[in-house]
Parts: sequence; structure tokens; C-alpha cells
Amino acid sequence: MSQLLRVQCFNVSRDGFGAGEGQSLDRPFGHADPSPLFSWAGATASWVNRTDPGGTRGLDDYLTRDHARNRGAEIMGRNKFGPQRGPWENHEWQGWWGDTPPFHTPVFVLTHHERPSFTLADTTFHFLNATPAEALARAKQAAAGRDVRLGGGVATTREFIEADLVDTMHIAVAPVDLGRGERLWESHTDLLDRFHLESVPSPSGVTHLLFWRR
Repeated sequence: MSQLLRVQCFNVSRDGFGAGEGQSLDRPFGHADPSPLFSWAGATASWVNRTDPGGTRGLDDYLTRDHARNRGAEIMGRNKFGPQRGPWENHEWQGWWGDTPPFHTPVFVLTHHERPSFTLADTTFHFLNATPAEALARAKQAAAGRDVRLGGGVATTREFIEADLVDTMHIAVAPVDLGRGERLWESHTDLLDRFHLESVPSPSGVTHLLFWRR
């Protein structure tokens, strides 16, 4: 079975934005309140950070569980790793996620300014100055036969789509407009020359767009 490059549980607003304007250490999503984008997943029984019993079942929960299925490595852009730009000022800051990142696989961070790899719990971060195809080759090798998740952010996801490297996508469209920021698309219909699509509304209010390569 071939390895897939999957975009999984990627959240965007109704007007196509995956993050707001003005990202900073204190505001990872810029001007935007991320709650409306992510609340559907956080409410599910299978949400990775859930510490209390309960949570919703059904479609949203199924797609949240599917997030980690057969995942052997992750690719992300530098903007998802952190808000710094340009050369690394120091190597002490190690990302948004604390001592136990939620990835549990090798993670390949695309950056023009490389830095040494490091490990937190069971996640090792590698920093690559590479093309999307080169990064995908490295990630597939590390994934050892399992799939690779393309974790974002928006610009990195667009870059891999434009390079025709993405096999499947699950995009959750929240019923909120951000107005400005990092935009994934003008319209999801722009992708239908390369992908099949099923659009599935959820009782939570989000619409799940499921794409797979033609």
C-alpha cells in the first residue's frame, strides 16, 4: 500500500482563513479567536487533550479519532512551529506545545534557517531548508511505511497543494468569518480539477469537506 500525504482536521473559517492577522507568541492565531474554528473537535469524546469523561460522539468524533490513524510523520511550516522570523535568536524556545507535544512522530519543520534537531518526549523535530518534494521524501522515509500528515500552517498547505503532492484532505469549515489573515483559498471549488469532494454538514455547525485525489 502506498504512503499518503494527508491534510487532516485542518480548520478554516467560512471565508477561507486558517489563521488571523498579526501572529505573535501570545496570539498564535493573530487577531482571530481560535475557539470557533476548533470548538467542534474539542467537544468530542476523542479529543486528544480531554481530561474529563464525556464528549460528543458521531461524525465529529469519528473524524477526530481519524486524525492519528496510520500517521508515521508530520510536516509543518515554520509559522506553525512558532512566531519567530529570520535567523533563530536562540535554541532554547522549543515550540508552542510544552514538554509533551501532541505529535508522537518525527516532525519536519520547513524553514530557511535550519537548526539542530531536538526531541521532546516521543516527538523529534527536524528543521529543513527543502522543497516540498524533498521534505516529503524525508518524511516518508521516517514514517516507515505509514502515512505523512501535512499539519500546516496555511502557506505550507497551499504550497504542497500547488506542488500536487497532497493525496487526501479533511477541511473543517467553521460558521464564522475572519475577514483577514492567512487564507487557504478563495473558494474550495478551485480545487475540483484535482480532487473529488464530498461535503458533509455536522450538527455542531461545521461542514466537513473531504477531498481525495482524482
